[in-house]
Order: sequence, then structure tokens, then C-alpha cells
Amino acid sequence: MVLILGRRLNREDSGVRDSPATKRKVFEMDPKSLSGHEFFDFSSGSSHAESILQIFNEFRDSRLFTDVIICVEGREFPCHRAVLSACSSYFRAMFCNDHRESREMLVEINGIFAEAMDCFLQYVYTGKVKITTENVQYLFETSSLFQISVLRDACAKFLEEQLDPCNCLGIQRFADTHSLKTLFTKCRNFALQTFEDVSQHEEFLELGKDELIDYICSDELVISKEEMVFEAVMRWVYRAVDLRRPVLQELLTHVRLPLLHPNYFVQTVEVDHLIQNSPECYQLLHEARRYHILGNEMMSPRTRPRRSTGYSEVIVIVGGCERVGGFNLPYTECYDPVTGEWKSLAKLPEFTKSEYAVCALRNDILVSGGRINSRDVWIYNSQLNIWIRVASLNKGRWRHKMAVLLGKVYVVGGYDGQSRLSSVECYDSFSNRWTEVAPLKEAVSSPAVTSCVGKLFVIGGGPDDNTCSDKVQSYDPDTNSWLLRATIPIAKRCITAVSLNNLIYVAGGLTKTIYCYDPVEDYWMHVQNTFSRQENCGMSVCNGKIYILGGRRENGEATDTILCYDPATGIITGVAAMPRPISYHGCVTIHRYNEKGYKL
Repeated sequence: MVLILGRRLNREDSGVRDSPATKRKVFEMDPKSLSGHEFFDFSSGSSHAESILQIFNEFRDSRLFTDVIICVEGREFPCHRAVLSACSSYFRAMFCNDHRESREMLVEINGIFAEAMDCFLQYVYTGKVKITTENVQYLFETSSLFQISVLRDACAKFLEEQLDPCNCLGIQRFADTHSLKTLFTKCRNFALQTFEDVSQHEEFLELGKDELIDYICSDELVISKEEMVFEAVMRWVYRAVDLRRPVLQELLTHVRLPLLHPNYFVQTVEVDHLIQNSPECYQLLHEARRYHILGNEMMSPRTRPRRSTGYSEVIVIVGGCERVGGFNLPYTECYDPVTGEWKSLAKLPEFTKSEYAVCALRNDILVSGGRINSRDVWIYNSQLNIWIRVASLNKGRWRHKMAVLLGKVYVVGGYDGQSRLSSVECYDSFSNRWTEVAPLKEAVSSPAVTSCVGKLFVIGGGPDDNTCSDKVQSYDPDTNSWLLRATIPIAKRCITAVSLNNLIYVAGGLTKTIYCYDPVEDYWMHVQNTFSRQENCGMSVCNGKIYILGGRRENGEATDTILCYDPATGIITGVAAMPRPISYHGCVTIHRYNEKGYKL
């Protein structure tokens, strides 16, 4: 029997008696009266899809038209293959290919919870599901298995909103397991920002060694003081002391022990019995003690303050002049390489001087000489932001250099208006006295001077008006004597030197070359070229990198460029500009407290 649905036609109306297939117009319109609306696209919108889905869900509840049963943990879920396949490529592959499951009525799925399957089917048949802290994890895993990315992403978003000091590490590990990079990064940043709270919770004590190191080695770790990091590490070690004791030294290499308060270091760190019984930790303790005595003279990754403590390493520019024969500037300004910000400090007194020597002693700055026969010495107190006059030099000088060695300041060579000086003086800040030490083997002005591996090095310079020296003179404070070492590849004056990681780096002297000297092996090497020739530039180590600031070019004009050389990568880059072109300036690095805190 054939069922024909349609309107019954009258033979009289049809006008054709012979052919039921003859086409007939329902009504006619005058073409002139048409306004362009010859048809109507009707859509009920999303309500149609929702109503259909609702009906399918009712079918599922009443087992109407269901053609497969999904079995999870012994619980059966009647479903429609078409609905599952339309929603999930996992089920589409299962039912539409020639798999065994495509022919069977009962399909068993392992590795998920029945409750998770129930939530999943609720989403499939309604487009809605209630995500809770109790079900989010297994709902995420189920949606991942069945390749429902929308639901998977919703679970990840829900986890982001649940971050708390007590759970962020667990969520981070979950994100890492499932390759959720965005969630992983947010968890890590949250833990860095709330480390002091995070370290008090159980999850912190369950971290793996490498996970813990990833946090405590970070410069972005937000803490009020470094003592909080030490205490967190020790809590972690003592949680499973027998198992974790062997990694104590490795962990402490990432704690900035030199920056602990000296009283705390003596009363808490040194008396800890676990540390006392770990000889491998002694070198770290020795480094911290040396820093408490020598200050910034001793640099290592552990002497760089974390910015969240309010302190940062800054480069201080002292005085200088903008052009040859121009005015000497009174400005003392500090530059933060991390933020690129410049800040003005107390102005340099008696700024009519030039070609004076500058060095950092612990966290203060000394300036000496600066005119023919000038014996004046000033010290900048970084805590009080003031300049104070201290004991005068025994011998007035200019075009000399200063450096700090084992907590004492050495002023070296220079010019007194008549001849180059071999005189060397040593300053003890505790007695406020300058004393003569053994003179240079060769008198020079405008050399490069720095300390390294417990010795003082005087490199190059001018022995007279017309010649330059290539000599490297090394001073041993234990024997109060000078030795000549391997000569620098070029004879230059008006050069600058810094030491980093037991190596000496030299720039300036109207060359494009940065040279590196290994004082232990006593040999020189060329490491990098700068972008232009310059002399009388500033040079300082900050945050483990070498910065070259300003200087005078071949045409005599001062420059405002700042170059950064990273010995770890061998790359040199131009990073910023100074407030003004400048040369003949002092350039040192100190730790400066920033009143605004972490956002300096």
C-alpha cells in the first residue's frame, strides 16, 4: 500500500483530465506588483536544535530508539549512535568504521568513571553540564578522551578560576600532565606571586626536587625577604630528611644566602645541624660570610637581590662631561636595566672636577681626585642619599683609577701635572686612613683597573703624553708586590675593565674590540666587537651582564648609547640611551632600595 500525502485535486480545477503530473499554478501575480519578495527564508533559530536535542534526551531517558548501550564500571547508559557520533569524533570513528563496536549492542569503555560518563552524556544530549570542584578533573579527562574540546576547555577555564595557595601546585602538575600550557603558566605565575603562602601548604612539601628548584631559582619569586626562601627549602628537606638530605647543597645554591641578614645567618643558618653535617655546603656558607664583609665586590648569582624584596641592582653614573672642553656635570643618576628607568640621586659635590676615579665599596660609592694635585675623596652613602667627605689622599692626582680588593680601596697611578705616577694608596674605611703600598712597576695614567681572583690588575694606560702601554701589572696584597703578566693585544689608554666570573673584560681605547683576560691561565682572547670606536666609556657588571655606557668617539663627540654584552651567549646588543651624551664619567653597580617595591 502506498500512502500519498497531499491536496486532492478536482478534475475541473486541474483543467487537464489525462495527466496527474501536469504542473499547476496555485495563484497568479501581476509581475508589476512584485516588490522583490518572491520567497521567504524561514528559520526558527537555535530553539529548533534545542528542542530536537531535548526530545532526543527524553528518548534516551525512556530508552526509545536507543541502539547502543555504553557500559562504564558496570553501569549501563542507553544511547543513540547517531547522537554520540555527531558530537564526538571518538564515537564517530568507533561506530562509522568497521570496528567490532559498530555492530555490537553493548560497548564497554574502561579508564573513566561512571559518574564522569553520566556528566558527559548530560552535556552531549543537552549542551549543558554543571562543572564542580569535585567533578572537574574526571570530566576534563573524559572530554579529552572523547575529544570534546569545548567541554575540555571549559574545565580548564574553571580550574584557572579556582587557583588558591593551597591547590595551585596540584593544578599546575595536572596542567603539565595534560599539556595545558596556558593553565600551567597561570599556575606557575600564581605560585611565584604567592610563594610565601604556597610554601606553607601540603602540596609544596610534595614537590619534586626539580619543581622546587624551578621556583626558588627565579628572579620573579615574590617574597618579603630571602629568609622566607631558606625556611621553605629547609621545611621541604626535613619533610623526608633521609631521602632529601643528598640534594640539600643543590637546593641551597639557589637560595641567596649572602643576602640573608647577618644575624639570621649566624643564629639560624650556621647552627642548623643538617647544614653543619653537610661539608658540601661549606663553600656556600663561606661565600655568604665573604659577602657580609666585602659587599658588592663579591658577585655571584646568589648576590643579586630578588626584585620583590624592594632591592635591585642598578648602575650609577657619576658626573662626566658632554663634550671636550665642556662643563663637568654634577649629576649622579642610576639606571635600572630591567625596567630601563633612570632616577636622579644626590648631586656630586665640587663638580668642577674631571677625570676623577670612582669605585663602589660595599654598597657605597667613592670619588677621588679630579684636578691636578687634588687629594679630595668623597663617599656617597646609598642609604641616606648623601655625599660625605672622608680622609684625603696622601698624593693628589687625576686621570687615575680606583678599585676595591678584599674590602679595601686602592687608588692607582694617574697624573700630577708634571709626570705620570707609580704611586698606589690603600684606603681602610674602618680607620678612615690612606696608606702607601708598593708602587707600580710602570707609572701610567688612564689605565684600566679591576680586581679579580684576589689580586689587583692594572692594564695598559699612558706612561707619557705620546705612548701607550700594553703591560698588565698584577698586585698581590699578601706579598705587597707587583708582577708583570701577559700583555694585552693592543697598547691603549683611556680603557675600562670589569671582572665577572673570574675573568677580566676590557673595552674602550678607541677600539671596537672587547678583550677578555683569564688571570689564572694568564692569556688574552678577543670575545666581541662593539658597534663603534670609543674611549673613556663607563663599564659595569649588572645582573650577570656587562654594560658599556657612553664614551667619546673618534670625532671627540660624546655618545649616549648603552651596550649590553652577555658572556653566557656572546651576544652584544644596544639596549637603551642615556639621558644625555657623556664621557669621562664614573660607572659602578650597587644595590638600591626602591620605595615603590616590586614595580621599580
